[in-house]
Amino acid sequence: MQLMAEPFDLGIGMTSRRTRERLIGRLSEAGIHSQEVLQVMRHLPRHLFVDEALASRAYEDSALPIGHGQTISQPYTVALMTQALIARGRPDTVLEIGTGSGFQTAVLASLVRRVYSVERVRELLDRAQERLVALKMRNIRLRHGDGAQGWREYAPFQGIMVTAAPRGVPRMLAEQLAPGGVMVMPIGEESQQMLVRVVRGEDGFEQEILDSASFVPLLSGVS
Repeated sequence: MQLMAEPFDLGIGMTSRRTRERLIGRLSEAGIHSQEVLQVMRHLPRHLFVDEALASRAYEDSALPIGHGQTISQPYTVALMTQALIARGRPDTVLEIGTGSGFQTAVLASLVRRVYSVERVRELLDRAQERLVALKMRNIRLRHGDGAQGWREYAPFQGIMVTAAPRGVPRMLAEQLAPGGVMVMPIGEESQQMLVRVVRGEDGFEQEILDSASFVPLLSGVS
């Protein structure tokens, strides 16, 4: 997929290209080895996905608040989850549960043919849509809905990414994963979460622990 157009590489001060390169260096040192992922993270303007007051912190390797008790994930977490999702090959279609700021959505859309993203908070979804439209990312379909239900209309998906933590792997989402597909998600209670990769094989599901994690819980319903 084509990466962001050149003008979006530009920035000043704490959003400059030099600042971004420092972040890419930190991600590489932390174990992000996928050049595809690093290239997307290098070019995608994270400062456009946070409030203007936080733009100067956009290229820190830290999560930042986006309102409604939600955060834009730490860049390392975004990179690790994306790397894990595409490690067996780029999926054609990806379901994302939890659009949030839209940043992870944009990262995915830079790497796969089509992203379907579900967000339960209408205001967050509307903001994310404005940002993604401004970046001319046309391979994304957004929906205001209960992410725990997935999006059966477009299932099965070759990849599923969940950006909030259920206690265990939700059966409804697992059922929407195509054979051979990969799902990356945090699971567990708030103080004891693990990031896992789930692969759907011929005889069931294989689960691999990737790292410790700290995400908001996966909630049902909409707001």
